[in-house]
Amino acid sequence: MPMTLDATRLDRIGAWAQGYVDRRTLAGLSVLITQGEQEVFFDARGLRDLGRGTGFTRDTVVRIYSMTKPITSLALMTLVEEGRVHLDAPLSRYLPEFGNPHALIPGATALDQTAPCAVPTLHQLLTHRSGLSYAFNPGLVPAEMTAQGITFAPRAGTLAGTCTQLGALPLAFQPGTRWEYSVGIDVIGRVIEVVTGQSLVDVFQQRVFDPLGMDDTGFAVKPDQVDRFAALYTPLAGDAMDLNAGVAGSDSLRLVDAAPQSPFGNPTCLSGGGGLVGTIDDYARFATALRAGGHGIVSRGTLDFMMKNHLCGDIASLGPSSFAEQPMRGVGFGIGGAVVLDAAISGVPGSVGDFSWGGMASTFFWIDRVHDITTVLFTQLSPSSSTTARAELKALVHGALI
Repeated sequence: MPMTLDATRLDRIGAWAQGYVDRRTLAGLSVLITQGEQEVFFDARGLRDLGRGTGFTRDTVVRIYSMTKPITSLALMTLVEEGRVHLDAPLSRYLPEFGNPHALIPGATALDQTAPCAVPTLHQLLTHRSGLSYAFNPGLVPAEMTAQGITFAPRAGTLAGTCTQLGALPLAFQPGTRWEYSVGIDVIGRVIEVVTGQSLVDVFQQRVFDPLGMDDTGFAVKPDQVDRFAALYTPLAGDAMDLNAGVAGSDSLRLVDAAPQSPFGNPTCLSGGGGLVGTIDDYARFATALRAGGHGIVSRGTLDFMMKNHLCGDIASLGPSSFAEQPMRGVGFGIGGAVVLDAAISGVPGSVGDFSWGGMASTFFWIDRVHDITTVLFTQLSPSSSTTARAELKALVHGALI
């Protein structure tokens, strides 16, 4: 039976959030919590733009980065339900540029040290076991992705063109043998376009945004959102996305990106792995739909399937060397998000089966179907490894259950 969230204990979140603002670790943040059909907590603190002095309000628009991945995954599952896609299908069935794959051999020191391998499946792309990687990961393939600008960033070419570039590179490992955080779900976005014959933004609009009333979410910052669009900050001296450098700068909140010059104002690459912007209420509608049964977008049975662990153990058991948005011990991975297998092993309070993911700018969400809770955290600090705010917020919410 679900426990109840105690309002007095939830009020601790406000003081916790203010501490982050007062220490100048975060410029601003908001937290929205629902239980069952009711909103039980909302709090917003600090500023969305230090230069303009504008508050981090409920209607603030943020970059959700990798919290786009669960949305892309859900969109693909609507096609699976219609029998138009099969998860074990080889990627080359939809994208021929991936039809002759080679993977780096163990211990490779050059990109030409490869061996033929199987074509990764859509299921392996969705669960980060495909052999693809990210430019910010360590290794030969990520370094080449960086050199060629294969980032799926808002102004980094087009989705189709970037996938073609990616298909010419070797895989970082034999598909299915490891877990490595990757652009796999970006590639899934292109698969969705090929299968439907539509732009990814139109698919999202018709299959997810319109049914859920997500009017403030999209790939581009709309003209009427410019004043509400939050600035992005980093504590790093260099590239805010360079997880391998991690050199702290003299300014804990150095400005990285802000309207109206932001590339999110006019994106050319529709990144299903990290391209969306939106408001906290919009994302809570999406997360609550996952928790409460799909709202007609997909069946409850499909949601149950998505939120199971699709690995043969936890993430840590598959030998990752990459960055991830979640703990790896005691945590598995489903279709588009992490799944708690053992909260004690993960070191973060929670319920078995908690489904979650985050974004590079430190946004985070999780759904707890044991206690019927949805929690969404919005802020704008990159990289997300800069603070322990996510684990702390989970502990605060779990500590309010009575």
